[in-house]
Amino acid sequence: MEFMMSDELLGTFVPVFVYWFYSGLYVILDGKAMNKYRLHTRVEEDAKNLVSKPTVVKGVLIQQAFQIAVSLSLFTIISYDSGTVKPQPSLLVIVVQFLVAMFVMDTWQYFIHRYMHINKFLYKHVHSKHHTLVVPYAFGALYNHPLEGLLLDTVGGALSFLVTGMTPRTGIFFFSFATIKTVDDHCGVWLPGNILHLFFSNNSAYHDVHHQLYGSKYNFSQPFFVMWDKILGTYMPYSLETRKEGGFEARPIKKD
Repeated sequence: MEFMMSDELLGTFVPVFVYWFYSGLYVILDGKAMNKYRLHTRVEEDAKNLVSKPTVVKGVLIQQAFQIAVSLSLFTIISYDSGTVKPQPSLLVIVVQFLVAMFVMDTWQYFIHRYMHINKFLYKHVHSKHHTLVVPYAFGALYNHPLEGLLLDTVGGALSFLVTGMTPRTGIFFFSFATIKTVDDHCGVWLPGNILHLFFSNNSAYHDVHHQLYGSKYNFSQPFFVMWDKILGTYMPYSLETRKEGGFEARPIKKD
């Protein structure tokens, strides 16, 4: 099996490295100083979460193994069909590909994610595994049932890649960015100056609302925009309030 210029291999393994590196930064920084930025207290995290952190690590590694296998298979097929290395397009084309890929990924994940909440069988036997983390944290972002990981993340990523026609080299950057965004949405903290919050209203507080019981039928959008929630009436607005014990709390705003 040959991988031209190793872009395919990098596109497969770099996002996995980025996942553990970026989520690891949150673990390293998670000292007492971080308490004033947390969306839940440490007591809540220990009391509400239904699964241990070693189990979460194991579950994420299993999902990433599936992700790697599908990615390598996809790149093998593409390389076999083309026989040549695709040249990098202009920067403008790459920007357009990024935007289209984000739209495709958001659209796919919204409808699959929402259906997994609507279908009682799928929720009970598949998606509920992700919601055992009532209080999300960074390295639990991809803690899913393997079937969910395959349908939601792996297939969604493959569609984004194929629809846009991006090169494997562009894919390295897109999937690394999507990984950073997913980890950030599950990090459980509201850090001041977070540049992602300047460009995306889909953030750690927005997704935290979805992980709570009152928000389980809302805020399905991930990982980039909130357009489908707003268009289809599943958007739950919230206010970010200072908690007296320290940190913040995302409180739902009741609709009239």
